[in-house]
Amino acid sequence: MNKLLVSLLLTWGVSLTAQAADIAVGDVVAGQAKTAVCGACHGADGNSMAPNFPKLAGQGQRYLLKQLHEIKDGKRVVLEMTGLLNNLSDQDLADIAAYFASQRGSVGAADPNLVARGEALFRGGKIDQGMPACTGCHSPNGAGNAAAGFPHLSGQHADYVKKQLTAFREGERTNDGDTMVMRTIASKLSNKDIDALAAYIQGLH
Repeated sequence: MNKLLVSLLLTWGVSLTAQAADIAVGDVVAGQAKTAVCGACHGADGNSMAPNFPKLAGQGQRYLLKQLHEIKDGKRVVLEMTGLLNNLSDQDLADIAAYFASQRGSVGAADPNLVARGEALFRGGKIDQGMPACTGCHSPNGAGNAAAGFPHLSGQHADYVKKQLTAFREGERTNDGDTMVMRTIASKLSNKDIDALAAYIQGLH
């Protein structure tokens, strides 16, 4: 099982990297002018102050653009985003993604009571259950892999991370593709695991 999951992760990464050249080129300056509405929830520079809204600053452009398209197309349901992207073109979305990707993300503080468990899961996974370490896709410092479309995690709000991991585990979020990498990984996580991982990621830098 371990070898199968690692093989799937590698195949997924190679596939996404090979497609990286296909990503639309966004204009950072144009993107800033198009993010006025986004700033109400995500912050003018993408550093959301509200723990339930994700920080977008410093997120990889490829990942951001994928999420924007899938939210617009209804493949990823985010109630707070309903209708907000309907009138935006592919170029608009690329520009918005480019702007937020160009910004510097902020880092929060980790709950000291959860750091040890969170770090152990992030760096070591649960090998006995076939769950790989998060570092394989998201890098040791949580920077992700922008070219492959693996998201930047470091500094992300713990509440938001908890919500997403739980949604993957419960099958409420399914836009991780046919290989179901995140759904498979999240299925191995208990509520306490998710709390610890989320807290660790919030303070990771």
